[in-house]
Amino acid sequence: MTNPAEKPNAELIDLSLRPHEWYKDAVIYQIYPRSFQDTTGDGIGDLRGITSRLDYLAELGVDTLWLSPFFKSPMKDFGYDVSDYCDVDPTFGNLADFTELVSKAHSLGLRIIIDQVLSHTSDQHPWFEESRRDRSNDKANWYVWSDPKDDGTPPTNWLSIFGGSAWQWDARRRQYYLHNFLTEQPDLNFHEPQVQEALLQTMKFWLDLGVDGFRLDTVNYYFHDQHLRDNPPNISSMTQDPSDRSHSVYDHQHHYYDKSRPENIAWLGRMRELCDAYKAILLGEIGCERQIERMLEYTLGDDKLHTAYSFAFMGPDHSAKFITEQVSPFVAHQTESWPCWATSNHDVKRTASRWLVKGDAQASRVALEGYAVLLATLFGTPCIYQGEELGLTEADLAFEDLVDPPGITFWPEYKGRDGCRTPMVWSAEAPNAGFSTAKPWLPVSPDHLDRSVDLQRADATSLHAFYMSLLKWRKQTPIARRGEFSFVDTQGPVLAYERTQQGQTLRVDINLGDQPAAIAPLNGELCFGVAGEQLKPGEYRVMLG
Repeated sequence: MTNPAEKPNAELIDLSLRPHEWYKDAVIYQIYPRSFQDTTGDGIGDLRGITSRLDYLAELGVDTLWLSPFFKSPMKDFGYDVSDYCDVDPTFGNLADFTELVSKAHSLGLRIIIDQVLSHTSDQHPWFEESRRDRSNDKANWYVWSDPKDDGTPPTNWLSIFGGSAWQWDARRRQYYLHNFLTEQPDLNFHEPQVQEALLQTMKFWLDLGVDGFRLDTVNYYFHDQHLRDNPPNISSMTQDPSDRSHSVYDHQHHYYDKSRPENIAWLGRMRELCDAYKAILLGEIGCERQIERMLEYTLGDDKLHTAYSFAFMGPDHSAKFITEQVSPFVAHQTESWPCWATSNHDVKRTASRWLVKGDAQASRVALEGYAVLLATLFGTPCIYQGEELGLTEADLAFEDLVDPPGITFWPEYKGRDGCRTPMVWSAEAPNAGFSTAKPWLPVSPDHLDRSVDLQRADATSLHAFYMSLLKWRKQTPIARRGEFSFVDTQGPVLAYERTQQGQTLRVDINLGDQPAAIAPLNGELCFGVAGEQLKPGEYRVMLG
């Protein structure tokens, strides 16, 4: 077996886009391939579609593209149920299409990181098909299997994020298997050394094809408690106001034993060793109760993840106090850890629908610029979800248009993730907004048409134009990326912070409240925003002095 930590042949891989700690200067742009661009006329986006839009992304000013899963899959969870880690699903094209995408991206100065869904596979993956056959085959221990309790019930009280027990009875082995998500997504057993070796080989496969790193799905879910102890109740969640729909039954437990296990740290180190040999990066997705604590734990030092993001900025709270609380732990360790921040992705309601300035459409439009400024200047790496540069809102879909399993299950209290996954709007007048010549897999939102790429490109005052200007400025302004970071206490709705470098100071003020607020007068160059001593709701100021 090839040692996955061996250095690659430098002649086969262009490392010029991977200088030391390149991720600290990067701007990541997440692409959801199904909804980006269709070139085959089947209503589903594909790899060639992404390749055809690379010039747009290079012009926008991003430099690292995160591609959500495009591997072979039965698509029960739209690619997050992988049946072959080393091939492209025909829906999206083939390996030749992928290598062409990487080659063109690199020629434009764009890096490619790909989603790695390692915590679980599809139940149609050959590994699972062999594992479930009996209890003595070569892969019998590759998944998490357990006998029932004496009364036939599941071995623990662990819950699936998608509803119900995290255990599914299998009649062939006459055992339960663990699934933190859909029943069609059985969890791999990371306590089995062969599983770790097999997964490292799949990562090496893509590294040898030139990928610049990995976004690690559910990075804190890899290991489970081998003693199969029950999770304790989360009393605070159970006493929530019944009218508060933000908490699911999953939140009624402290998830001490089904995820975020201490054994995970050593595994992160093994992946880091592999990727460091290629100067590639590991970007981890962390979802748990203590997500900021876990982000810090998983990124401290140089032997775990390079960077990580959580859902901290993907809920309703975006007050100055809240953001300061989330970022401060990293500020205290800014020479040892590096976070990544995003305000939206393919799993949550879009920023433009979540962080509105109530009752004021113009202020909400200005605030979208402020949120972009926040990501571009905050300590850490910014990650932008496709369509955020257009100010796309959450699409309001009819029940019959839904395809997302949890949305269908929990409708209407929770409408699922389809509303943030609708197709990109490239042209206001073209059929299906230029996404496809056929009926798209999800409908194009009529509310998105007046925010299309072609209309905004032609408007120098558009949000898209602002993003281009901001990202160009960030690339040319080292202090905005690497300056020493400190918060300024305003005792109010204004989020204020400074970055200092070589005698210069970059000051950022953003009014995240719903009332006008005074700000301190400053001398220097106004880079973005408004001059003066007051910010209206949503307004911001960026000064360099």
